[in-house]
Amino acid sequence: MTTLVFGHKSPDTDATGSAIIWAWYLDHTGEAAEARVLGTPNTEALFVLKRWGFEVPPVLSAIAEGAPVVIVDTNNPAELPEGIARADIRAIIDHHKLTGGIETKGPIEVTIRPVASTATLMYQLMGGHGGHAPEGIKGLILSCILSDTLEFRSPTTTEADRRIAEILARDLEIDIPAYAAEMFAAKSDVSSFSDAELLRMDSKEYAVDGVKLRVSVLETTSPQAILARKAALVAAMPGVAAEDGADQVLLFVVDILREEATLLTPNDLCRSIADKSFGAAAAGDSVVLPGIMSRKKQIIPALRVK
Repeated sequence: MTTLVFGHKSPDTDATGSAIIWAWYLDHTGEAAEARVLGTPNTEALFVLKRWGFEVPPVLSAIAEGAPVVIVDTNNPAELPEGIARADIRAIIDHHKLTGGIETKGPIEVTIRPVASTATLMYQLMGGHGGHAPEGIKGLILSCILSDTLEFRSPTTTEADRRIAEILARDLEIDIPAYAAEMFAAKSDVSSFSDAELLRMDSKEYAVDGVKLRVSVLETTSPQAILARKAALVAAMPGVAAEDGADQVLLFVVDILREEATLLTPNDLCRSIADKSFGAAAAGDSVVLPGIMSRKKQIIPALRVK
């Protein structure tokens, strides 16, 4: 049977690209594999796929009993399809904290390393195969690294991320600042998305102190284009939270160039979270958090409700 490789819901560049990268590697080394996505990739991911000559992978709508799968860029059951436990999970490749809750039919290979991008980890796991990968695969790896490190601005960036990106950029004759600017411009164009779609575009579900939160992050070089929609986004939050089984949506608008985040604080709960988590006193409907750029390293570990 063909192994299906996929990342998390609300697929970003790393989840989308890593599924394609690992499916290529499995196929290249003798195991039939195909990439899938769990929804429509964001605008940056769509730009990257087109730039390197890839079609958007098919959306995985259901998992057949016993289907062989590899999970990438997540290990959180809340970010995976319903019925994931029925699948034959062969491996998990990730760079997030261990969430727990996934049950497998037998022993599997699990690789989780503290690097900024799943693609960085994949390049390490592929050994010499990574250096001999087709141009498109190398381009995807580079793109995933630049996306997740915010062109090395994110505090999650490691020397391994930077070194591999520089090797690939040299091989591909890519100017990193110029290419990253193109990627971030594509990421920042959210004009065609509804308020609810924006709140779900790059979001993850977490329970903090017994409160279910949907933590949404929008990384952009044009924060004012998003903040101009503040009232509409706030109005959409209760509906999105109710539909998704959350108590509250937290929206962080990350300004890539200024290296700061703006957290919307439309109610007492959000203002309390801003204070308890970041020591930030929110007097109005938003508060600026200097230096906050990474959900994985700076936002999730800091979140407090009580």
